[in-house]
Amino acid sequence: MDNTIDVESKLAQHNVEGVNVTVEVRAFNSLTRFTPGSAGRQSLTLPAGSRIEDILGRLRIPSSQVYMVWVNGRDVTASLHDSVNLERVVDDGDVVALSGPVPYSWGFGSPVL
Repeated sequence: MDNTIDVESKLAQHNVEGVNVTVEVRAFNSLTRFTPGSAGRQSLTLPAGSRIEDILGRLRIPSSQVYMVWVNGRDVTASLHDSVNLERVVDDGDVVALSGPVPYSWGFGSPVL
């Protein structure tokens, strides 16, 4: 069964060779320093099949500094205690939001975004 998945994966990669996707990356909190001059927003063109890990590499953001990632408004972390899913593949037109540690407001009792 694993062999079937491997063959399908190779066929899918063959079909996207030379194809690019464009994603919008929005950085928040401590990660805005990795997108200077762009107010935390940057458009990236990447090869099709690129992952969150590839975005971090392109922007030179250490994965250890990324606490939350959303793709099109959906959290791509399995649970509160799991690490970010760096293997998540992005599609053309996706909006990827990256956040460092979220400041906590004791006065309001919730994260400050």
